[in-house]
Amino acid sequence: MNNIAPVPPAQGFADATTPLVKNCWYIAGLASEITRAPRARRILGVDVALYRTLAGAPVAVRNRCPHRSFPLAKGRLEGDELVCLYHGMRFAPSGQCTKMPALPLAPASAAVRSFPVAERGPLVWIWPGNPDHADEDLIPDTSWLSDPLWASVTGQFHMRADYVSMHENLLDQTHFPFLHPGTVGTPDFVRSTLDVREENGMVIIDRSLPNSPPPGIYAMPMDMAGQPVNRFSEARFASPAMHVAFARLTDIDRPGETKREWRFNITHLITPETNNSLHYWWFCSRNTRLEDKAVDRFMYEGSNQAYTEDVEALQWITETILQDETPQLDLNFAPDKPGLLMRRRLRYLADLEAGLLG
Repeated sequence: MNNIAPVPPAQGFADATTPLVKNCWYIAGLASEITRAPRARRILGVDVALYRTLAGAPVAVRNRCPHRSFPLAKGRLEGDELVCLYHGMRFAPSGQCTKMPALPLAPASAAVRSFPVAERGPLVWIWPGNPDHADEDLIPDTSWLSDPLWASVTGQFHMRADYVSMHENLLDQTHFPFLHPGTVGTPDFVRSTLDVREENGMVIIDRSLPNSPPPGIYAMPMDMAGQPVNRFSEARFASPAMHVAFARLTDIDRPGETKREWRFNITHLITPETNNSLHYWWFCSRNTRLEDKAVDRFMYEGSNQAYTEDVEALQWITETILQDETPQLDLNFAPDKPGLLMRRRLRYLADLEAGLLG
């Protein structure tokens, strides 16, 4: 492949300094994390208090009392109202103050910001941007995570890295054999046929690799270790909050035998905490051996190993960039095209929110 010239972020590509894209559905947390016990999470630079109403609906409000900035997640719930433990102010799920014990009537101006939220299967999504734009039809599809025909294992990280680099890492499949040998990486994969396209705001990578052994993470559930199969994959930068990969593996054609097919969906969910830190959830889903706990353990251990390697690598990169006093303009090469298209998309969305586009 031919080298391409370095591209400075100022020419239209997002980097760690680009303002975070707010008009997007992000993950507030797993549905199981959000309970009647209020909890705090910083989302795109804002501290948010998360809890559930008596009816079970998730609620997200700013985690800062408008009176003296006491963290509301340190408060308690009385019915559906969140009570600040500093002066006893009570806030409805809408964020409006309903009672101020020191005054006969709660001031109409006393309110905290309430965020649109939506629960989909094991996930609770939050819209940190303009609430008038919070269309639930924009929530990315993750239906396989709650489909009984699929089994999933999952894990999560809090990491010191920017979400631009995280998305670029997930689109950069050339690092698989080197950072993740034995789990998701095989030497043949990096040299396989690659097609990159943009579609409806997504960056999509298609790969095909015929007559090649599956990676270790798939070989055990398939019971096909060391045996050649045909491999097809589609990886997507689906939104600023989500990357997803769909893998399809089939038997090599054999006369007189029924052809088998295995599918694996890998879901990466990314919520920036700040420009240089993020919350990261992953799911590895399969359509085979759904009740096999040994497969669950194997896939969790292999997946967690691979994603721990990603987290460590990105944190080392972040540390290097922040501590090195000599600036460096990183080189870009032809295989970096998917990441550059993603960076351009994020920069466009950030500029659009900032009103920099006509």
